[in-house]
Amino acid sequence: MPRTSPFDRHFKRYEAWFEKNRFAYLSELNAIQHFVPGQAHGVEIGIGSGRFAQKLGIEVGVEPSRAMRILAKNRGLQVFDAAAEHLPFEDAQFDFALMVTTICFLDNIRISFKEAKRIIKKDGRLIVGFVDKSSLLGKQYEARKRENVFYREATFYSTDEVIAILRDCGFHRIKAVQTLFGNLSEITSVQEFREGYGHGGFVVICAEAP
Repeated sequence: MPRTSPFDRHFKRYEAWFEKNRFAYLSELNAIQHFVPGQAHGVEIGIGSGRFAQKLGIEVGVEPSRAMRILAKNRGLQVFDAAAEHLPFEDAQFDFALMVTTICFLDNIRISFKEAKRIIKKDGRLIVGFVDKSSLLGKQYEARKRENVFYREATFYSTDEVIAILRDCGFHRIKAVQTLFGNLSEITSVQEFREGYGHGGFVVICAEAP
């Protein structure tokens, strides 16, 4: 079952995070944009309130939380009530698929990645943005997860783990960039992303479907 209850109940707190941590959000957006192909038809899996999709020119998404779907639709996006493990799309329908802070809430990450692979075209991209469990930020989130209404039941992954699962699901040409260096409270401007991983709290992986 999708873990939607915290998002349905605390959607105002969810939205407030982006205002409180504006430069962290913009830094994440900047890193994701690096891998988003221009003039391409994309879908966001776990679109949330639509804050990333709207800025990235993605018009379609799936979201199991009713409250999040309403917020995303209010941003002019087309949103389907569906989970990542069962996508309501035809094979090879999109040029790329995006997941942002979604994988930690999935029931089955491997099935979700295989579903994403199914709906993107040959040489299409799966772009995955997430908090790296091995980073300073990831360790802080893990240590405080019981106090956080959203992450209480989350499963965090390291970048090495995500890359291994992507390869196991048949993806190749895997690249990564990282951002969010230091504590969130110390980020007072948009940070430039760096290639690779191991230092930044937020990692974006781009993997291609053969």
